[in-house]
Amino acid sequence: MTAPDPYAPPAPTHAAPADGSRSSLLRAAIWVAIGALIAAAVVCVLWVLLGSQSDIIGRAFLTILLLAAFAGVAILDAHLAPTRPAWFALASMASWIVALLLGAVMIWMPERFPWLGFSRFIQFLLIVLILQLVLLHLRFYLKAFQRHDTPFTRTVAIITIALVVALAALLIIPLAFGEWLYLADIYWRIVVAVAILAALGTALVPLVNVLFAPKKQRAPLTYGPVAPAAGPAPTASSTPAAQELLPWPTYVDAVTPLPMLPDGSPDWNAYYTGYPSPGAHVFTAVEPAAPAAPQAVPTQPAAPAQPAPAPGYEGYPPPPPLPPRS
Repeated sequence: MTAPDPYAPPAPTHAAPADGSRSSLLRAAIWVAIGALIAAAVVCVLWVLLGSQSDIIGRAFLTILLLAAFAGVAILDAHLAPTRPAWFALASMASWIVALLLGAVMIWMPERFPWLGFSRFIQFLLIVLILQLVLLHLRFYLKAFQRHDTPFTRTVAIITIALVVALAALLIIPLAFGEWLYLADIYWRIVVAVAILAALGTALVPLVNVLFAPKKQRAPLTYGPVAPAAGPAPTASSTPAAQELLPWPTYVDAVTPLPMLPDGSPDWNAYYTGYPSPGAHVFTAVEPAAPAAPQAVPTQPAAPAQPAPAPGYEGYPPPPPLPPRS
């Protein structure tokens, strides 16, 4: 059996096809955005050449701002796409393409009433807001649906998503073309009915999750070794090493550990009553070890006494006495 080569390239995993499909979808979305950008520019040029000449400079300036804003948003979406689901990245790009096309049409569409020029800008902002709210709704709604996927919730989710998209279209049409359209009373009745049904479907999936979705299991609390006490330490050997161990609880004196029940949990009843529960294991405090008797240090034999040095200076004889003086 040969050892693996440490310098060999890593084997491809199953995540590679998903990344490849994600990149291909993102590349396709970017190409669609580029095509929409070119189409919007061509439509605006044709409108300049064939349309009326009123306020052409202002419209051209707004068109340049619109195209620049769309390019910036498309680049931002391309950078955020790896952190998003593939469907959400495509839906986000599609929403900005719809906003671009509608914005170009609203800029170059002839004005039926001259005083409504600024209102078109407000209406365009409302269109962008509606599109982003639809994306936000779909993001959270599908996350709630994936929590408990059943035939009933799947049917409700499909119908609700269709109703939400239809409601967005019904609200965008009067904002973009209401200046040239006459909308009867039945149109707004349909809008209200679709909004009620969409709200109903939006509320059904979370309610079903509350009733039938499996609850997330919380990890049980695991207590660490008893200190200072002797006896069996109530540690959970089967607990993963990554789980943090809590200190073993003690009495009010913060020294004496609580008894341990047969299931390995602390006897909290003893904390309040002062008496251990039946079957609980009581830990005895560790008696301090008696200090060890000092060992006798072996003494070395005394060195023989040295003879006293002779009088004088460092063993030399003293100097002779001075002669007597008369």
